[in-house]
Amino acid sequence: MKVLLKNGNVVEESFESAEGKKAFWHTSAHVLAQAVKRLYPNVKCGIGPAIEKGFYYDFEFDFPFSEENLGAVEDEMRKIIKESLSLQVYEVSKKEALKYMADNNEPYKQELIKELPAEEKISFYKQGDYAEFCAGPHIINTSHIKAVKLLSVAGAYWRGNEKNNVLTRIYGISFPKASELEEYLKLLEEAKRRDHRKLGNDLGLFLLMDEGPGFPFFLPKGLILKNTLIEYWRQVHKRYGYVEISTPIILNRDLWERSGHWTHYKDKMYTTVIDDMDYAIKPMNCPGGMLVYRSEQHSYRELPLRVGELGLVHRHELSGTLHGLFRVRCFTQDDAHIFMTREQMRDEIKNVIRLFDEVYSVFGLSYEIEVSTMPEDHMGDIETWDFATDTLKAACEDMGKSYVINEGDGAFYGPKLDFHLSDSLGRTWQCGTIQLDMQLPERFELEYVGADGKKHRPIMIHRVVFGSIERFIGIITEHFAGAFPLWIAPVQVEVLPVTDRAAEYAGGIVNKLQAAGFRAEADYRPEKLGYKIREAVGMKVPYMVIVGDKDIENRTISVRHRSGKDLGAMKYEDFESLIKEENDKKSL
Repeated sequence: MKVLLKNGNVVEESFESAEGKKAFWHTSAHVLAQAVKRLYPNVKCGIGPAIEKGFYYDFEFDFPFSEENLGAVEDEMRKIIKESLSLQVYEVSKKEALKYMADNNEPYKQELIKELPAEEKISFYKQGDYAEFCAGPHIINTSHIKAVKLLSVAGAYWRGNEKNNVLTRIYGISFPKASELEEYLKLLEEAKRRDHRKLGNDLGLFLLMDEGPGFPFFLPKGLILKNTLIEYWRQVHKRYGYVEISTPIILNRDLWERSGHWTHYKDKMYTTVIDDMDYAIKPMNCPGGMLVYRSEQHSYRELPLRVGELGLVHRHELSGTLHGLFRVRCFTQDDAHIFMTREQMRDEIKNVIRLFDEVYSVFGLSYEIEVSTMPEDHMGDIETWDFATDTLKAACEDMGKSYVINEGDGAFYGPKLDFHLSDSLGRTWQCGTIQLDMQLPERFELEYVGADGKKHRPIMIHRVVFGSIERFIGIITEHFAGAFPLWIAPVQVEVLPVTDRAAEYAGGIVNKLQAAGFRAEADYRPEKLGYKIREAVGMKVPYMVIVGDKDIENRTISVRHRSGKDLGAMKYEDFESLIKEENDKKSL
């Protein structure tokens, strides 16, 4: 597949490559804009980038555009594709670009162009009767798009600013083969079936309420799931030598100014006034952790000091970006801050990677690593950043881990490793992160006494495994389609008495299971057995224990798995041994 670059060069790229997909979907976005302009000449265009899966384009319509209009736009896109339009790239001056956009009544494009340097030449890509100022890249001809589908319509603030106009965002997907589109649409249907928002409601895990947008309510079963994950987190971290702390949710402005958050992150912080002083609800746990470390003197013999915190944090996310448990305004971050010497950095990063390997494998999640480097808005000198970035790379290489570079996406205080998990549908989620920080220890004047008896500055790692407990619950809910492994299932065993005569026997089984540490309950409703089984399967309960007159007589139980497999009659002790082994091994 040939790709046309901004400089006019043509390069060969596979659709399977990141650059190939970007060019393909970017051209598809231009085809979408061209189709919309043909159908609705008065429309005003915003931006239309390629995204991780497909593309979108933002428009300002002079009528209420809805999903009912997508069919006509899609048909027009197919006509443009059949016209086999070649793409051409050319440059104009800033003045010429502004005049072109003014003549075509494109105020949003004019706004973007005005921000460019006066002397900069501006590239345009043209296909047939449509030209757009754009940096590219693009495929060389629209005919390479063999299959296209417009997926949805949403509202989006212009440039992500809630003070700006709300534009209409149209999402789409396209492929070089029709079969690939068919496979993708099947994947979307499966993803829809696994949607954690629907499953969360159906399984009684959590609620998303209008009274608190972005603030999830956890129900009893959801809280069991959440607490089970937290208990596992604590077990793992104890084995890896971590101690746990808890810091306040609200702290004063002086602290956030010292940490740099007031300057770099204030727009996402909730603030309040207490005793005529500014305070903020913490968006991160780090500054509180700095105060805890600074509260006492430390020796080099204590290092590395690994300090974990399951801290409740709040961040002001735009309402349009909120999405189930994936993007919320309040969540539990499974933070840890590791204080160490320069000499310990590499080994400590490797130790964290080992911990990540253990945790993610328990859930059947593989991952890829990104090394995120220094952003434009950063603290500290370039030499320090280079040293920290090289240390992260070296630790990955020592562990035999490959990585890709994500230029400029580090935190403002240091570079980081981002762990992108792959779920059962092949989708990726950014969860774990390891962030090296040489800035906050400096800002908070953290010290330790070295072997030479002098005071030294420690290096620090910020790291999370789950990232956000809430988000991780959303991920594994979709990964397992709500059918959680036995060890984290909110209800592990449902006991189903066939008749009222078996109710007492069923109660005894529940009592034994609960005494053995299992989460078991009985369904005493006067419903038919088949209905009870279907209900338990629908609630994704791993095991159903059925008891009737024959079981009472033989002192047995009949066991059925949610997969539909009938394990037959067995002694209670044998069943307990079976599920104990599965539970202890955390089997998938």
